[in-house]
Amino acid sequence: MRAPDQPEPTRLSKVVAALVPCSRREAEQYIAEGWVRVNGRVVDEPQFRVADERVEIDPKASLQATVSATLLVHKPAGVGSAQALASVGAATHWSGDHSGIRRVKSHAVGLVTLLALPQPAAGLSVFSQDAGVVRKLREDGRLIEQELIAEVAGTIAPGGLERLCGGLVFDGRPLPPARVSWQSEARLRFAVKGITAEMVPWMCAQVGLELTALKRIRIGRVPLAGLPPGQWRYLAPGERF
Repeated sequence: MRAPDQPEPTRLSKVVAALVPCSRREAEQYIAEGWVRVNGRVVDEPQFRVADERVEIDPKASLQATVSATLLVHKPAGVGSAQALASVGAATHWSGDHSGIRRVKSHAVGLVTLLALPQPAAGLSVFSQDAGVVRKLREDGRLIEQELIAEVAGTIAPGGLERLCGGLVFDGRPLPPARVSWQSEARLRFAVKGITAEMVPWMCAQVGLELTALKRIRIGRVPLAGLPPGQWRYLAPGERF
């Protein structure tokens, strides 16, 4: 039971709107973007209620434009796409993300998995709520070059590298040309269009090699770069596949 002299709890968004001052919608955005502290602790829930707690707005607070987000995740090997998406959160947001986009919970809503990697493979995975990105990677995905690094075992058959580049037939249809080159004695680089990551083990087997590990390091003009396994970053404004 509330003491007679205790203030009636009020929605945090209402308090912030009065402090800034700003509209209720803008107040909710300040809170969602992590600019508001209650008794020194960041609270990102606009419906949170306060009574006599100390409410502070970061003096550097600046609202970002509302945008549809695209997340780039370094999926570890052995992890499915759904599990990789479920791991996205504040704790796994890469500290090296220089996109300038502040994380808000709404960025995790309605994400579509694009150009999914098979579970055994690692590397760059894309999840987006941006209709333009979804349309491009779904409709034009076969035209976008993907770069993969394949760890292999065994001895390649004579002429095998040439066959990987443009001589394999699957289900009666020739595979699209690929650029395949040796990076080391046990590592091949694949640069492919219209060939999915799922096809790489089969391709290797056709020339006497066993695929032991596969990692996607680039989709179009977007690289995996220094993104650590299990972490994610935003596709930056101006970045295009």
